Amino acid sequence: MSIYQGKVLLIVNVASKCGFTETNYTQLTELYRKYKDQDFEILAFPCNQFLYQEPGTSQEAHEFACERFKAEYPVFQKVRVNGQNAAPIYKFLKASKPTFLGSRIKWNFTKFLVGKDGLVIDRYGTMVTPLSIEKDIKKALEDA
Repeated sequence: MSIYQGKVLLIVNVASKCGFTETNYTQLTELYRKYKDQDFEILAFPCNQFLYQEPGTSQEAHEFACERFKAEYPVFQKVRVNGQNAAPIYKFLKASKPTFLGSRIKWNFTKFLVGKDGLVIDRYGTMVTPLSIEKDIKKALEDA
């Protein structure tokens, strides 16, 4: 992850068969195209923990994002975001920004905004669309 040092990151657990897929992927691609030349990166992590809504392989999840939504940002291997076998990055993110209901990720498309200093700025639930946090992304890009 050191290749992302000094960048603002939006880290998202994604799924291809979710009711929130269309809006989130479309807006993530829009944000990426707008800010990719300003030390901004989106890191997408496919996850099948929520009603098995990412049933395919990691490669299929990557192809889905890149072909259907023209994603140019990294789509990583499938991960677990909750439980004992959660990916280390998600253990860190959740510990940094728990919600009033605890640290568990509740659903697909939970987003974490990470500043250039590597600290988690904020956590956004599924219902928060990527474009609605654009002002926070701009502020994070200006800070440093």
